[in-house]
Amino acid sequence: MHTSSRGGLVSLCLSMLLAALGTSIANVGLPSLAQAFNASFHATQWVVLTYLLAITAVIVNAGRLGDRLGRRRLLIAGLLLFALAGGLCGVAPGLRWLIAARSLQGLGAAIMMAMTLAMVGDTVPQARIARVMGLLGTMSAVGTAMGPGVGGLLLSVWGWRALFLVGMPLGLLAAALAWRYLPVDQPPAPLASGTGIWRSLQSTSLRAGLAMSALVSAVIMATFVVGPFYLSRGLGLDPAGIGLAMAVGPGVAALTGIPAGRLSERFGSHVMTLVGLAVCGSGALSLCLASGLVTYLASLITLTAGYSLFQAANNTAVMSEADAARRGTISGLLNLSRNLGLIFGASALGAMFAWTTPDVTHATPQSVADGLHATFTAAFALILLASAMAWRRQPARQLA
Repeated sequence: MHTSSRGGLVSLCLSMLLAALGTSIANVGLPSLAQAFNASFHATQWVVLTYLLAITAVIVNAGRLGDRLGRRRLLIAGLLLFALAGGLCGVAPGLRWLIAARSLQGLGAAIMMAMTLAMVGDTVPQARIARVMGLLGTMSAVGTAMGPGVGGLLLSVWGWRALFLVGMPLGLLAAALAWRYLPVDQPPAPLASGTGIWRSLQSTSLRAGLAMSALVSAVIMATFVVGPFYLSRGLGLDPAGIGLAMAVGPGVAALTGIPAGRLSERFGSHVMTLVGLAVCGSGALSLCLASGLVTYLASLITLTAGYSLFQAANNTAVMSEADAARRGTISGLLNLSRNLGLIFGASALGAMFAWTTPDVTHATPQSVADGLHATFTAAFALILLASAMAWRRQPARQLA
């Protein structure tokens, strides 16, 4: 790989890592923020929620804007906005200021996420796209997994402001690498209209890819919502044990992302999408029957490894089929489908667990286990639905 490609790839990896880190690093600081600003838990929660909502609200338009103005140019702007907003968060005199700055940071993260996937085809040869998609999946998982640990360290040494200031130098470094090494933008294409997006969505293959991304993301989100209750109430683990068990999923995703990309290169994205869903399904089915820490962790490892295979293959299929002029828009849609899936998983599958375990604070371990089994029975049904879509989807021609 040429130095320019390598430097550009580093900037894309940093962009993906920072966007994911921004999601998870603030969670560990919520108690400190509540104390610092004398605010309620529900008020401080908006520090996390506003970041996620900003990403969800603008990511498709961020992709469209990149297609119009130039993806390299917009990625650099997004990184600079992310870094600036991190600085504004770090000097926030009050909670409202912090929440407003976090919304700006979410806008920057939306641009970074959309442009990162969109620029893969501009940065590396076609034959290496699947491998790079797997690498970016790894960086997203690493960023998510690093958040609690790095955040806790920064919090204990420098206080809550360091949680946000840490993104400034990394964002500026990624922007400098993008400016130096990413390929110069081609002349801008006409801005994709709402009709243009709808025309893209006429592709059965694209619709299937987006729907599958949402369904599988919902299942993964259920492990983060239901898992802590099962580990604490069902298995009696202490907070440290819960934290270690919860880190297994992101850790597996970080280790399997690059191999998943290589497998997609070798066997094809269509085949590996089906394989990934089959592995996901076996993990979800195991969670329907899990009893005890060992079987729970083994099931979680299986589910997460399958997710890595699926995500690398599905992202490669969707982005490889996209017309070059619309890669930003398609990337935005792909990221939006994932975010909507996460929201659906937290709400719908979380509601399933709450319905089957109505009084979780006083529930017996068996009652919590029953709730876990019921939740992942529903999750298994979602994976079966995604598998049916994948089976019917044929490798498509380039989306025009």
